[in-house]
Amino acid sequence: MNIRRSAAALAAVAAVAVIGAPAAVAAGSSPSPSGAPALPAGLYGSTDPKYDGVWRQSLALLAQHTVGVRPAPQAVDWLTGQQCANGAFAAFRADPSAACDAKVAVDTNSTAAAVQALAALGGHDAATGKAVSWLKSVQNKDGGWGYTPGGPSDTNSTSVVIGALAAAGEKPAAVVKDGKSPYDALLTFALPCSGESAGAFAYQPDKKGALAANADATAAGVVAALGQGLAAEAGTGHASARCSDSGTATPARAAANGAAYLAHALAATGHLTSALPGAEDQPDYGNTADAVVALAAQGGAGQAAGPLRWLERHATVWARQSGPAAWAQLIFAAHATGTDPHDFGGTDLVKALDATGPKPVSHSAPARPARKDPDGEENGGDSGHTAAWIAGGVGAVVVVGAVVLVAVRRAGRTERRP
Repeated sequence: MNIRRSAAALAAVAAVAVIGAPAAVAAGSSPSPSGAPALPAGLYGSTDPKYDGVWRQSLALLAQHTVGVRPAPQAVDWLTGQQCANGAFAAFRADPSAACDAKVAVDTNSTAAAVQALAALGGHDAATGKAVSWLKSVQNKDGGWGYTPGGPSDTNSTSVVIGALAAAGEKPAAVVKDGKSPYDALLTFALPCSGESAGAFAYQPDKKGALAANADATAAGVVAALGQGLAAEAGTGHASARCSDSGTATPARAAANGAAYLAHALAATGHLTSALPGAEDQPDYGNTADAVVALAAQGGAGQAAGPLRWLERHATVWARQSGPAAWAQLIFAAHATGTDPHDFGGTDLVKALDATGPKPVSHSAPARPARKDPDGEENGGDSGHTAAWIAGGVGAVVVVGAVVLVAVRRAGRTERRP
């Protein structure tokens, strides 16, 4: 996911070697260009928000809510102020007082992430309602969504929208275009249980229609197939030890197969490997965090124990360099596995995230919303909502545009099985 989840093709990065620095950092962590204007009040993070402002703000607010933090009003106001009159969000609007026109590049990922955050906070039904209406209006005929309106559907974008629909009280299975639901689209990206990529999700088909395994897309797809989103709750089922094509293809089966793929990919080292150019031999911290959420959502916290321990040992240095979205991803991993976010390998994730933005109003016990199954029915009071992902870079990174990240995700990375 780094849905980055993922889906979240909100920023692109170019690798720059930095000795001793973690290889992958969250999108939006690139240095601000020299002479950049002062950042808006209420915005989380200290880097240029051009490509990821709404995404990182949404993740920060959602993560705070997940751990019982009431964010500062100005932080919430900044996010709601980014919305266009038609309900959509762009990655960042430098002048939110100006009306959105055709030059404002609205996208599904920013919009869906904002819906998840604002729905969790409560009291923003008008804003989330308009956003959901816009998302429905740009649904593709295959039932899915691309990053930009009208663009070809991909796993990550479809997943983050599923999370938004569930968060807003919609039944994703009932949101159809030409008879196709988001789950129908997801199933078209799922690889069969044969070969070295068995059970994975592809980002999207290549020009010849072939599917290539993509760990980022797989983590996003697993969570979305379960009807959850970014702040997913631990599941009560059992992760499949192996991929299975028996019976009818269903979202639940695709989620189990995807989790089996991730478990295999993580087994040797406890972490996923970056697919970005120049970083192929480096850990992908963000995708590993998303994989932890996916494994826990599918089979319970115990299924994610190995990579969770790896994150606790290694990922906080990455998060310090990367900013609010990275801290939020670690909080989501802690939340999904029942890990104390105030003592994550010795680091207080909540304090670290709080420090990247305006001082929160208060801290209290976190809310735990009921999970919705893929059919839209509530399944107890021990689950949550969401989908997707910002991609990581290597060491110091330079933001070069969302198109590059989309290309990287399309290329994917096939994890080899022994």
